[in-house]
Amino acid sequence: MEVLTEDQKAFYDEQGYLVLERRLSARQLRDLHDEIARFEAEAASLTEGNERLDLEDSHTPENPRVRRIKLPHTHSDVFRDLMTSDTILAPARDLVGPDLRLHTTKLNMKSAGFGAAVEWHQDMAFYPHTNDDVLAIGVILDDMGPENGPLMVFPGSHRGPTHDHHSDGFFVGAMDLARDGFDMKDAMPLMGPAGSISIHHGRIVHGSALNTSTKSRRILFYEMMAADAWPIQGSMTKFADLDDYDSRMLCGQSRQPRMADWPVRVPLPAPPIGKTIYEVQKGLRGRAFETTEG
Repeated sequence: MEVLTEDQKAFYDEQGYLVLERRLSARQLRDLHDEIARFEAEAASLTEGNERLDLEDSHTPENPRVRRIKLPHTHSDVFRDLMTSDTILAPARDLVGPDLRLHTTKLNMKSAGFGAAVEWHQDMAFYPHTNDDVLAIGVILDDMGPENGPLMVFPGSHRGPTHDHHSDGFFVGAMDLARDGFDMKDAMPLMGPAGSISIHHGRIVHGSALNTSTKSRRILFYEMMAADAWPIQGSMTKFADLDDYDSRMLCGQSRQPRMADWPVRVPLPAPPIGKTIYEVQKGLRGRAFETTEG
């Protein structure tokens, strides 16, 4: 173990999540905030999203509203350097082993007063792999409390089924909580001061509400897996060829897939609209969270 205790590892295995408070230095946090400001300035020149920025439905150039910075590690050395640092990788190695491969990155910009909700889902419903040593590390960029739309999880749900994320015959990337036996009062918010990190298992049921507070709730996600977890055909994991896939190695090495017995579902038929989770989830009929923006 590099940074976690055996008790923390046991808690993650049982409950499917961890929060490590104040994992980042003040300098790291300041550099991340500066990078975000740079992307927000770019949004003021846009009338629609581009390959870097996903915009809120209520965005206008006069009132720019960024919903997500897409693949931030490809657009910024600051985001990439943090991703490959022991700040991020050491706890991941403690949980799933020394060989890690990147799946994707994203920075969700849940801004004060209008930040979009994300409906309840499991990450591995989008990208099933040969085993489920898959996790997401969330870098908490603002103080996160109950009032500003924190990430919420259902503890232990990563040890249950992979739930149906379809509606009207298409994959919509969201669940029906009542149908699947969940009650919102049992959800656990993952909260902490700016500079903390959250870690959640790829199969845990999670979501987050609209931010109606006066405080931002921005969180940077690094999604990764044990390197011997390989995508199953039909997964939304995309890569051009083996060289491209090998380039996603964060540390260690592996070209030998490992099979595990877990309840796989495949995200097909493909969603009829959208590429981001916000767009895909618009196909859901019964939403759990408010969607009105101010």
